[in-house]
Amino acid sequence: MSILIDKNTRLIVQGITGRDGGFHATKMKAYGTNVVGGTSPGKAGEMVEGIPVFNTVRDAVNETGANTSVIFVPAPFAKDAMLEAADAGVKLIICITEGVPTLDVVEAYRYIKIKGANLIGPNCPGLISPDKSMVGIMPTMIFKRGSTGVISRSGTLTYEVVYNLTSKGMGQSTAVGVGGDPIVGLYYQELLEMFQNDPETDSIALIGEIGGDAEERAAEYIKKHVTKPVAAFIAGQQAPPGKQMGHAGAIISSGSGTAAEKIAAFEAVGVPVAKEPSQIPDLLKSRL
Repeated sequence: MSILIDKNTRLIVQGITGRDGGFHATKMKAYGTNVVGGTSPGKAGEMVEGIPVFNTVRDAVNETGANTSVIFVPAPFAKDAMLEAADAGVKLIICITEGVPTLDVVEAYRYIKIKGANLIGPNCPGLISPDKSMVGIMPTMIFKRGSTGVISRSGTLTYEVVYNLTSKGMGQSTAVGVGGDPIVGLYYQELLEMFQNDPETDSIALIGEIGGDAEERAAEYIKKHVTKPVAAFIAGQQAPPGKQMGHAGAIISSGSGTAAEKIAAFEAVGVPVAKEPSQIPDLLKSRL
């Protein structure tokens, strides 16, 4: 089993005629994702590698029964793309675009929730359920079907942890890159609940980084609700206060959001924290 996406996912690609949208639509289709269409205003009737193009998301949903959308449009148009997808009835929206203004995300996220849908991102690599479906820009060759769920704020660290899991014979049920912006959609608590309730996930790898208090809240949630083994890694342990380290959300302010605080929060609830990403497989194996 997997969470969020599987063989039944029917995907549309918003911005499919752009450079990135077209490239990754082809990659997702080649992996086996059921890419049923794409959108690009004014280009209805065109085809991208056998994928039909529609003017609007509503047209695509009506014609294909799409239930999932991935967004590859430039940042100034990302809010409208998210709103359009939610308004058309898409239930899972993945926004890959980086540089989306925070207030745009706040507005889009609220509307998406009102519509009963879920958002992943923005500024994220997407998600993958190995051998079933991949939505985003994940390097599929490092993933292997299995029973470890992965949740990460960092795209590249997702890949490093997954590479080490796969090398140690620990496949993944689903891996989700939540995004590194200050405001994003689905986050640790919601995804931890999904993995806890997934009968084919037996362990969880959580990759965090400095900034905010999401990891501290995740630790509290794990203490109360998660019975499966969890191991964590926190990036940015050497980051000086006041410095933004890579992601817009990775900034320590007023002494809060430090790596030390996050590590202490996890260790206080019995979640081991790796000093290096390569240690996560062994930490999980020791608790299975």
